[in-house]
Amino acid sequence: MTRISTKIAAAGLAIVALFGMSGCQGSVPHPKSQSSSAAQSPDMTEAQEKKVRGDMLDVLDAADKAKSPDELSARLSGPALEVRTSELQIAKATGNLDPKATIPRDIAQTVIPTQSGWPRSVFSITTTTKDQQSKRLMVMNQDSARSNYKLWGVVRLFQGAKLPKFAIPSIGADMGSSDDSGLAAKPQDTVSEYADLLQKGKQSKYASKFADDYFRQDLDKLSQTVAEGMERNKGTQTQTFTPVKGQVAVMRSSDGGDLVVAQINSEWTRAAGEGRESQPASDAERALFGQGKATSTMKVTYVNVVAFYVPPAQSGEKITAVGAERQPIKVEAV
Repeated sequence: MTRISTKIAAAGLAIVALFGMSGCQGSVPHPKSQSSSAAQSPDMTEAQEKKVRGDMLDVLDAADKAKSPDELSARLSGPALEVRTSELQIAKATGNLDPKATIPRDIAQTVIPTQSGWPRSVFSITTTTKDQQSKRLMVMNQDSARSNYKLWGVVRLFQGAKLPKFAIPSIGADMGSSDDSGLAAKPQDTVSEYADLLQKGKQSKYASKFADDYFRQDLDKLSQTVAEGMERNKGTQTQTFTPVKGQVAVMRSSDGGDLVVAQINSEWTRAAGEGRESQPASDAERALFGQGKATSTMKVTYVNVVAFYVPPAQSGEKITAVGAERQPIKVEAV
């Protein structure tokens, strides 16, 4: 193996560790009533939410045992479907499902909207896993009255993440939209500005609007580790981050802010330099690449799902990423 391949392979350990987020205790706030939602009562009860969530997890469990994504589309959609499909493809190649794919069946809190129309979303926060991995924030969407709820997105909450307050399920919360105003930034702008921040780092003109977070810290460390090895052989790397249009879910909180979950895809292109081959940088990438023939350049497509707390405009608070999920879905030599 060449020096650059060795260095990139070593960096794969960092990719595996990325977002390990041990024992994350995203703080689940004490619920309080929300006057804006009091005029309507939720159409879903806590018992119904438990049944919906259980049906989704039953499908996931069956797919995990079979290491096959064939039946996932019945209960998964959006980034959750893309991420779990990749996780199962990797599990089939390696023999084991990544522990980060675990979703506990018990929850700490659920946020049920008062909206009676469609599409609509339910946000549920799980407990920690048995091995003390972080709590998961699940977003479940229903597109129409006759369609099943589907798991649209899952993120692992960061350690110490401070979540906004929501009304108790019997009162219900107000589901937001991508163009909500009165905030530090509209949700749709938050997503595009954060993608720019991922792309440009401190050079982004939006850097001052966002609090520091584990997602960017880990990405920066990984990028620097790979860069150090590649520079010795005149290699290069680039990452581009692109919000996925329409792939965003918003729930308004009792304190005037929004909890926003969005999909941001990225492409990581690595050129080995000096006639060397660029190799997969982790077991996950290697499994996805399969028997592909390596060239000097490798491109890896990632699905990133990020949860943000967007505070009210006059609060003086910064926008904060409170959780994230990152998964390679395609590896190709170019």
